Amino acid sequence: MGRVTVRLDDLPLRDDLRGMTPYGAPQAALPVALNVNENTHPVPPEVADDILDAVARALRDVNRYPDREFTALRESFAAYLGHGLTREQIWAANGSNEVLQHILQAFGGPGRSAVGFAPTYSMYPILTRATGARWIAGERAHDFSLSAEAAAAQVREHRPDIVFLCAPNNPTGTPLRLDVIEAVYAETDGIVIVDEAYQEFAPRDEPSAVSLLPGRPRLVVSRTMSKAFAFAGARVGYLAADPALVDALRLVRLPYHLSALTQAAATAALVHAETMLSMVDEIVAQRDRISATVAALGYTAHESWTNFVLFGGVDDPAATWKALYDRGVLIRDVGIAHHLRVTAGTDDETTAFLDALASVGSRS
Repeated sequence: MGRVTVRLDDLPLRDDLRGMTPYGAPQAALPVALNVNENTHPVPPEVADDILDAVARALRDVNRYPDREFTALRESFAAYLGHGLTREQIWAANGSNEVLQHILQAFGGPGRSAVGFAPTYSMYPILTRATGARWIAGERAHDFSLSAEAAAAQVREHRPDIVFLCAPNNPTGTPLRLDVIEAVYAETDGIVIVDEAYQEFAPRDEPSAVSLLPGRPRLVVSRTMSKAFAFAGARVGYLAADPALVDALRLVRLPYHLSALTQAAATAALVHAETMLSMVDEIVAQRDRISATVAALGYTAHESWTNFVLFGGVDDPAATWKALYDRGVLIRDVGIAHHLRVTAGTDDETTAFLDALASVGSRS
């Protein structure tokens, strides 16, 4: 049992999937894991208690299918995002990746294309190709920024059916201004997805792309509870868009795709949004501490509006990554030459990372 008898290449896999590699970051049981941009702060005990109570209540009816329209959860997300949104403008799924997959299933597919501006979130091309569409890698400036003019010009050139804008960008942390979104939307007849997975870590006075939704029926703003809400293990993502676009996603979603337990847990967590988000300021403080210290060590810390820092000037990223690993600290090599990325964790985790990096040797 379990013996491998054939290779993957021996199976009748779709031709367009051959040669692809699955998404995945290294997993290792190290004392300090700062490689996947999780919120490393635990859910506050009083919130956890309420979530457990909500899940326990849901268990009493777990023999029945859940609310297919996850009505209460959509109302909670609409209230959290504000801007006069209603539940008809909200969609949710098992993590923001499934939300994006639903969009690609509805608006992408064979004969269509999607564009993103590299380097950006590595799941965009994977999801695009897995749903049969063609991926187009656009470009950013040398500092990873993306101007309205450059983005619009590339959309004009490629004429994609779907545009991905990561705001702020992963894996670089780079801010994305609203004028870029406006310019791209005006340049295409396709779907424009603004992925705001890290929006809660941006400066408080910076507006969200949610403010651009009125009058733009092809605009989608996606979010996640995995980051600021410390809910990565619950797998809950959501989006805001025009009701007609939300309705299109019903054509491709699986029946009852959000379990009753997931709906109960997420709805309970949103009741405590203020408490759940209280740790954001601490994470931002650790992010800025990392940026200042790695710069003092002679590296280049790129501007970040997220819960992580991309730093450059690393002579040998693989060797530095391994040296940190040997010291019990796991960070991420995201494949950008001479760069590494580290998540901003707790004060103790930040200290452990910075001490380990200093012991590896500074560049100053």
